[in-house]
Amino acid sequence: MKKVNITHVSNEHSYWLRSLNFYKTEISILKGILMEIANKNTATEVMKEVEHFENQFKVQTDNIDRLSHSIHANIDKISTQAQHSSAGYIDAALLEGHDALSGRYDAEVRVITDTITSFRKFAAQWM
Repeated sequence: MKKVNITHVSNEHSYWLRSLNFYKTEISILKGILMEIANKNTATEVMKEVEHFENQFKVQTDNIDRLSHSIHANIDKISTQAQHSSAGYIDAALLEGHDALSGRYDAEVRVITDTITSFRKFAAQWM
């Protein structure tokens, strides 16, 4: 059975969690800007976009929370197995969950960055 050192996996988990926390903070800041735009512009077209971005920010925040939870659960599984290994190795089979999380993380980051880019264009137009 193939074994993998936990250091690489642990570093990647830490990076993902820090990155997701950064995006969550950035979304919180953008919500404040969105409220400024809503207070200054009451036109119907602006309010439709405000509502759209409110919804997007809520969805992305919820997705970040769910993904962070999944990452922490994977960390717990890996930690449990690593404790039983004197050299800090885990079975490669356990990495399948890690690889799936990697795909989810990459997809989530793409959606978040697309949303933020779209919002910045909107904000530049209405600030």
